[in-house]
Amino acid sequence: MAAPAPTTAPAAATPTQPPLPLSDAMGPRGALTIEAKVDLITRGLQETLGVDTIRDVLKERDLKLYWGTAPTGKPHIGYFVPMVKIADFLAAGCHVTILFANLHAFLDNMKAPWDQLEARTQYYEHLIKAILTSVGVPIDKLRFVVGTEYQLTREYNLDAYKLAAMLTVHDAIKAGAEVVKQTDNPLLSGLIYPGLQALDEQYLDVDAQFGGVDQRKIFVLAEKYLPKLGYKKRAHLMNAMVPGLAGSKMSSSDPDSKIDLLDSPKDVERKIKRAFCEEGNVADNGVLAFVKAVLFPIASLRGGNAAFTIKRPEKFGGDSTYSSFEDLETAFAEKKVHPGDLKKAVAEALNVLLDPIREAFNTPELQELTETAYPTGKKPATSGASKKKEKKKHNKRPETADSAVSDATKAVEQMKVAPEAPAKDAAVAKPAAAEQAKTVPVEAAKVTKV
Repeated sequence: MAAPAPTTAPAAATPTQPPLPLSDAMGPRGALTIEAKVDLITRGLQETLGVDTIRDVLKERDLKLYWGTAPTGKPHIGYFVPMVKIADFLAAGCHVTILFANLHAFLDNMKAPWDQLEARTQYYEHLIKAILTSVGVPIDKLRFVVGTEYQLTREYNLDAYKLAAMLTVHDAIKAGAEVVKQTDNPLLSGLIYPGLQALDEQYLDVDAQFGGVDQRKIFVLAEKYLPKLGYKKRAHLMNAMVPGLAGSKMSSSDPDSKIDLLDSPKDVERKIKRAFCEEGNVADNGVLAFVKAVLFPIASLRGGNAAFTIKRPEKFGGDSTYSSFEDLETAFAEKKVHPGDLKKAVAEALNVLLDPIREAFNTPELQELTETAYPTGKKPATSGASKKKEKKKHNKRPETADSAVSDATKAVEQMKVAPEAPAKDAAVAKPAAAEQAKTVPVEAAKVTKV
């Protein structure tokens, strides 16, 4: 299953794996060889457990694997990393399942309140599909599953009880240390989380699970306990962790460490501008890491030679183009690339990636879904409705001084001819008028706000 946020690793930690030569990759009939498939499946990953298991499966058929995500906080740009890797899996002929682990989102210290669980699951599904489409991954070749479709069945729950009878508290806490929110007095829900993630491998009928290296302990738990339940041990594929904008892990729960996928272009520029990117420092550099983990791989997916261009005035050396991340990293380490120029180029490239995702969510239905999943207390406004109200307001005949005086004169005349109201009625009318006076400005404020 998945951690609350998919991640990848510091740029310097993952060596770039060149693809196999075409002559070695293709079999006698033009199909990929087993080694070519293994290369595609494992390249760019920080660690793989069970490569021999993968080879054994590939001798018989294509590999089945899954990647999961728990719909907790709003997804951030770190989600591009597993999406790019999923493209590799598909190229290797893998059957890929994407799991929306909604029950796990609730179990993880109630990061997703029960009454918002369905809306957040739908939000994640729409957003993940928009990301995949934006980077050219064919979603018709993927299987999408919601966790509660099978996690509430009799068979699954019986296995969960069997697992609970053999899984120690020590192993449960250790397995979830980097994924489940840790507290001094942990909830029982957080302790059963890792075991249920292990069970998902069996009930999704896969040969391997893909996730961030922060889930390694859960993967090891699965390898230890699934055989005790009579199920086979699966392989595990781990990408590295992409540093956040402040240098630490990019997290959905830390707004200062991430850029949301629906952030406006100006917000993207502002956040990138504030990101930690020390001149010459290539270690904990989230800006450089994103170029390596996302921008170069996506450029390769779209065909042609991958390249990254930094634009700058001639007086500062003019534009510079890098055909590999290693060249860019070396230039930055040697201070040939200024952090300000790098940030500007990354912000521009990132906004190009995010534009189609923003456009996909620019509908009244998805804006309403977003508000339901992550309530702000503000009514979603559509551009069409705003223009319509504004048009009506402008078409209204403006009140002149003469018309105002005329209305006042009529009111005075009516007061003269009208019989005096009984004291009781007057007492009722007076509070009513006062109440109306209070109400009108509030309604006016609501209209103005919309």
